[in-house]
Amino acid sequence: MSSREYAADELRDVLAGMGVKDVVSAARYGSGHINDTFKVDCASGVSYILQRINTDIFDPDAVMSNIRRVTEHIRAKGGKSLEVVAYTRPWRLYAFIKGAHTVDLITEAGQAYKAASAFAGFQDALADLPAPRLVDIIPNFHNTVSRLAQLDAARAADVKGRAASCGPELDFVDARRAEAATIVELMARGDIPERTTHNDTKINNVMLDDATGEGTHVIDLDTTMPGCALYDFGDMVRTSTANAAEDERDLAKVYSRNEYFEQLVRGYLCKAKFLNEAELAHLAFSGRLITLTIGIRFLTDYLAGDVYFHTACDDHNLVRARTQFKMVRSMEEQAADYEGIVRAVARGR
Repeated sequence: MSSREYAADELRDVLAGMGVKDVVSAARYGSGHINDTFKVDCASGVSYILQRINTDIFDPDAVMSNIRRVTEHIRAKGGKSLEVVAYTRPWRLYAFIKGAHTVDLITEAGQAYKAASAFAGFQDALADLPAPRLVDIIPNFHNTVSRLAQLDAARAADVKGRAASCGPELDFVDARRAEAATIVELMARGDIPERTTHNDTKINNVMLDDATGEGTHVIDLDTTMPGCALYDFGDMVRTSTANAAEDERDLAKVYSRNEYFEQLVRGYLCKAKFLNEAELAHLAFSGRLITLTIGIRFLTDYLAGDVYFHTACDDHNLVRARTQFKMVRSMEEQAADYEGIVRAVARGR
């Protein structure tokens, strides 16, 4: 999210251009870090979400082309989805979803089940999305091989002279290079198909019903594009099973929670009927791979001088990388258990 302040008259002018003229209030809303988001309340009682798409990161026209196709396809099948009311580059207006809320952190295992079920339902609804192919909003976003190449370039350039301070982290990555290409190679062979995926499967991208707590809508669709279903599930494992914050310095507090992983698998497989055998076989592995990949991204940014992720201190990205790598090690230590959970749940479907 930008630090720019928007005057009330400026927001009213934007809204008027979209046909909304009875605005009572427009205030910052949510906890997102990329786009500028406002909740708009009108005298008629109607509410909207107004967003300015971050043009430093996204091509707004490409993003909105994908979003319109995805949301219209889901609603045509009777599903619940975001409703695009208007779009005037780089601003968009959504209908406000009433009777539901988001949470930023998973606080009990049942929430993991609901989040995984919602994301699986989202993927399932888009499994038959007709051609043409969606636009690649961020090419190679979760491609671990590509991320390794970026790390190698940052290590070689060493623009801040930091490489010497993160030898153990670089060694950790080097020891896992052989498995880094696993999913990329399976997709290249056609064993794992390309699917329409969300690519940011955090709990706060699922709207939860105020009364039942069930997932109602999957939101924040900016990175919805062609990808791998396993990357979506893997990022759920990374974010939902973590016992500590992404930048926890005390690594003794950092581990992946078995009971949360089981609920993710149960919630995901209850709706992800489209998965083939190769995808099922690599479901547990995907959590380790995506966590490694995100750690590589943090380490790359640290070596490059913190040019991508916002940092609060000089070693913030290095701390984040260490946390991700500790999560990888925790998942490796529980690999047999995690694989057994997947097999047991898959048999019972």
